Amino acid sequence: MNQDYDAAIIGAGVVGCAIARRLTLDGARVVVLEKGADILDGASKANSAILHTGFDAPEGSLELACVQEGYREYEALHAQMNLPLDRCGALVLAWTDEQEARLPALIAQAQANAVTDVELLSRDRVLTLEPNLNPALRAGFRVPRESLIDPWSAPHGYLLQALLNGAELRRSCEVTGGSFDGSQWTLTTSQGPVSAGRVVNAAGNYGDLIDKMLLGRTDFRIRPRKGQFLVYDKTAAALARHILLPVPTDKTKGIVVCRTIWGNLLVGPTAEDQDDRVTASLEEATLRMLEQKGAEILPALAGEEITTIYAGLRPACEFKDYQIREHAENMITVGAIRSTGLSAALGIAAHVGRMIGATAPLASPAVPRMAMLAEERTRDWQLAGNEGMLCHCERVTLREAKAALTGPLAPHSFAGFKRRTRAAMGRCQGFYCGQAVQGLLDKAGADRG
Repeated sequence: MNQDYDAAIIGAGVVGCAIARRLTLDGARVVVLEKGADILDGASKANSAILHTGFDAPEGSLELACVQEGYREYEALHAQMNLPLDRCGALVLAWTDEQEARLPALIAQAQANAVTDVELLSRDRVLTLEPNLNPALRAGFRVPRESLIDPWSAPHGYLLQALLNGAELRRSCEVTGGSFDGSQWTLTTSQGPVSAGRVVNAAGNYGDLIDKMLLGRTDFRIRPRKGQFLVYDKTAAALARHILLPVPTDKTKGIVVCRTIWGNLLVGPTAEDQDDRVTASLEEATLRMLEQKGAEILPALAGEEITTIYAGLRPACEFKDYQIREHAENMITVGAIRSTGLSAALGIAAHVGRMIGATAPLASPAVPRMAMLAEERTRDWQLAGNEGMLCHCERVTLREAKAALTGPLAPHSFAGFKRRTRAAMGRCQGFYCGQAVQGLLDKAGADRG
């Protein structure tokens, strides 16, 4: 399995997937090394699924540039790949005198960041747009281009395009060491050695440790930031038309209330720094706080049922900006990509691509079409010949499930299958369909040998 590649990418989160796509389209021979059983097993498995404009990003930052370039590229390719884009817009809401006083500065920041279509709104205007909001609201402003997307079908699409155009993926392949001889890297992995002219470290919550292991040094320290979330049943989605954002702080964008493209309503995340890079524990007191906070924003939410709870870890560090840098040893570190990573991924990939330079860009690359999972779009269950329903809660058909289990990105794990199809993610959380899903996975595993 030891072959020579132009680039070895460590980590198959959303950023690693986007970089693999960019470098492959630029003509490089790419291998992606992921220690998990499936892609998106790390920080990318849990986020708010928002496509940000960068209106509140630090002015002049690399994060801002990558978020905005990523937004533009997602807009350009989502229709080609059949990826959802819900242009619902966002409302930044002020509930106190202090928060209201900060609105003009936030609007000025948005305009400095070239997000010029923001609009200051009176309390009455906000309540006209969102009649279910708590009337204690003071004021707000609207950011029309903030949008909702699918946080998993997008990176699946990015990596699938790379694979269809010649890239390789090795799952359950942990990088354990490596050496650079002045022109070529030899990485040691749990699946044997890998040779590559360049290494791209996109290891998320382990980015600093990979730097230390391969280079003997690191310029930042990851301290994961945990975010806990509540997901309400589908009836709750009608309570909010926009993404409802608080006035942000220096540390976090704050607790968001918004619909999802799957027709649920989400409340979260928290922002809790911790040293543990593996466990994103759920804490009852914090979840109760989120439940109370959601009901303070949308009082009718108090009568809605919670479908599920989850938590994720995002790779924060001591610096506010992304840590992307090229090293003399033919290695690029893409580190500390926090909560905006989903929005910025394509922009980060373009930035890395420019750092490396295109060799022989593909003239007519293959473009995958992803299965549509958005609630408000035409789904497979509405089409003839779908072979019946596998998951009734999320309306996943047997035909969809079988299709997901074919091809170079067929999931190997239950969690990977859930992210690919939404099966077992609905109201019953797999109580009815879980056994059937596991049976399909077992058969697929046996067929792979």
